Amino acid sequence: MTNQFLENDKMQEECGVFGIYSRQENVALNTYWGLYALQHRGQESAGIAVTNGTWMDVSRGMGLVSEVFRHQLPNLPEQNIAIGHVRYSTTGSSSLMNTQPLMVKYSGGHISLAHNGNLTNASVLRTKMEEEGSIFQTTIDSEVIVNLIARSRKATLEEKILESLSQIEGAYCLVIMTEEKLIGVRDPNGLRPLCIGKLNDGFVISSESCALDTVGAEFLRDIEPGEMVVIDNNGLRAQHFDAHGTQSLCVFEYIYFARPDSIIDGQSVYQARFEMGRALARQSGLKADLVISVPDSGTTAALGFSHESGILFAEGLIKNRYIGRTFIQPDQKSRDLSVKIKLNAVKSVVKGKSVIMVDDSIVRGTTSGKIVRMIREAGATEVHMCVSSPPIMYPCYYGIDTSVRKELIAASKMVEEIREFIGADSLHYLSMEGLAGSLPKVKYKNMCYACFNSEYPGSKPCEQSCGGSKYVFEQEGTL
Repeated sequence: MTNQFLENDKMQEECGVFGIYSRQENVALNTYWGLYALQHRGQESAGIAVTNGTWMDVSRGMGLVSEVFRHQLPNLPEQNIAIGHVRYSTTGSSSLMNTQPLMVKYSGGHISLAHNGNLTNASVLRTKMEEEGSIFQTTIDSEVIVNLIARSRKATLEEKILESLSQIEGAYCLVIMTEEKLIGVRDPNGLRPLCIGKLNDGFVISSESCALDTVGAEFLRDIEPGEMVVIDNNGLRAQHFDAHGTQSLCVFEYIYFARPDSIIDGQSVYQARFEMGRALARQSGLKADLVISVPDSGTTAALGFSHESGILFAEGLIKNRYIGRTFIQPDQKSRDLSVKIKLNAVKSVVKGKSVIMVDDSIVRGTTSGKIVRMIREAGATEVHMCVSSPPIMYPCYYGIDTSVRKELIAASKMVEEIREFIGADSLHYLSMEGLAGSLPKVKYKNMCYACFNSEYPGSKPCEQSCGGSKYVFEQEGTL
């Protein structure tokens, strides 16, 4: 299957997960609303699995949450546990067979699992299990975890999970459901976020706190790196299974991935982005007539830039929020139109003005150039591009779709060359020091900046062994 998504300048993350245990709440409906709140983490597919203690049911489909569950949610009487998933594919193609949550029956009963992250040793593990007779129904790394759990000879489910976790490497936040338990797991490095909330008689597990707010749950705490929490009739209990990881939350959660109204590991995402914009204003020293953003991800940083510099913020670009996914077009005219469908310049705002345009990142540079040109064609006299993160020079192997270095423009071009490529009058990136200084309240001071400095948590992965392509378990063009 060829990669049909329009190449753009945004890093894309794999997914968001949500789980709820309650005997009073409508768990399927609350999971639906929770996934709605996490929709920004993945728009390719969505799924919800439920159980009533005896039976288990799962509904999955391609598209947005509202599209997949347009007519009906999973339907079981007296359901008391549910888990959900929204997906952006980083391992395995975007197809129905790869939607989550996964649900299987094994010797211990039924189990359903949803995963956010990327396993760096999935290929090695899967090859070994296939040689030993295991059968896989998908091409995603999450199924490796399910197989490890099912194959374990340990006595209890928690022991089976812990044995499985000891064999996997990389980034993983998991919500796991059996007929009686809801389990949440965060990898030892804490590369992806996961938190717990309280809702009446039950508990909620979510990738971000914004989903807790949506369903009316009270935020309790973040799940710690290397921690597993188990929720059942006896309440909530937790245990640390690995305290040796380098606590390294992905800094891009604050730059781009997370919703601005979320709080992750003690740090407000909104405040972090606002401070990035302020730092960028101080470092660039730019003067202009207007500050505008590339909406929506650049808006908070642009507001911070405006606040620090005293330059008026205005909406120079308007985003169409109703277009869904955009696909590659066969000719240049159609490709240019696809950008204009997403964004349009406000001529009355930018005409005759020198403009500072703030965005969160530049990955490949293609879309940035088109947006700069759009602002010029709308009449701007100058366009200065400011980026609220350092140059992205190295691939990510932990659940972000940038696992091939040659795709990253900053890996092969200097800042001045990138400026020429995108056609801006000037180009300014936030420094590493400015970025780190924008995150004063993060609980774990060690963070993953590997896409900027190549300092990966633990041993450095390589493109060949952990999937320089998302199609590591399949042949392109055969699905």
